[in-house]
Amino acid sequence: MRKTTALIAAIALLGSLTACASGTGSSIAGCDPVVTAGAASSVITAPGKLGTAPKVEFPTPLYTKTTQASTLISGKGAPIVAGQPVILDVTIVNAADGTELQKTSYNSTGGSLITAGKSTFPAVSEGLECAQVGSRVAIIGSAKDSHNGVADAANGIGKDDSFIYVVDVKGAFLPKANGADQIPTNGMPAVVLTADGTPGISVPDRPAPKTTTVNVLKAGSGAKVKKDQFIVVQYTGIGWGTKTVFDSTWTAHQASVIQVGSAAVSSGLSNALIGKRVGSQVLAVLPPKAAAVSDGSGKAPADDASVYVVDILGIAG
Repeated sequence: MRKTTALIAAIALLGSLTACASGTGSSIAGCDPVVTAGAASSVITAPGKLGTAPKVEFPTPLYTKTTQASTLISGKGAPIVAGQPVILDVTIVNAADGTELQKTSYNSTGGSLITAGKSTFPAVSEGLECAQVGSRVAIIGSAKDSHNGVADAANGIGKDDSFIYVVDVKGAFLPKANGADQIPTNGMPAVVLTADGTPGISVPDRPAPKTTTVNVLKAGSGAKVKKDQFIVVQYTGIGWGTKTVFDSTWTAHQASVIQVGSAAVSSGLSNALIGKRVGSQVLAVLPPKAAAVSDGSGKAPADDASVYVVDILGIAG
């Protein structure tokens, strides 16, 4: 199911991780949502307790040309802002005929991760802005926002079909590093941040350090990262010599979950992050051997030092 399947794949399944989220955003008065309630979203019901798979009910067929969102269960957490990674469970239904397309596990621990705000899945990511942690939200996405208005006859999806997403918001993390600024180190890459936290990295015209070098650019005050923990991060990686970005979660508008100390994360990057606190921004320069990932999944250059700027947004488990 093209975009539907891609949605579940893209919201980084967390399996049996704990659903508790450290570093949630602060309360925001008068939060102005991008997606609001409307005639279509208001007729959707989804009985059941938060965290259990709902029975989604609505009159069929149901269509909308604009994405709408209504709160079914009100939460008590802070409103979600653009850029915040969110742990959720979701049930996706074709609004044209009530067919359930997909749903997450609804385990008591864990969930799935999506970043609120601009993304390739605006129905969900933008529909969650201003929702509160602990809420259940019914989002009905337009055909354009749900599947680009492309029919999928094999899965019974028409080009004008709207999708319904019933989302249980289980937790949220920081949208960007919020620690105290630290004094930059001479000779290291300079980092300039946009308003949303995206880093611009300027590498000096000099040879890269021959050993791993780590600087804390922002010192957070949250929990310390421990070996083997799953942490939520935003990061950019560039080659020292090429000055070219080889990987960035900021570009994809999707935070990532990594397990420090695992085979999927390089030893150099794991060591740079272990012991740092949530809310920190870490600059790490890694020689090729330290940047290599033992399971072969890494994108770092094999013949160039790698420069990483990592925002530690929370501990997922």
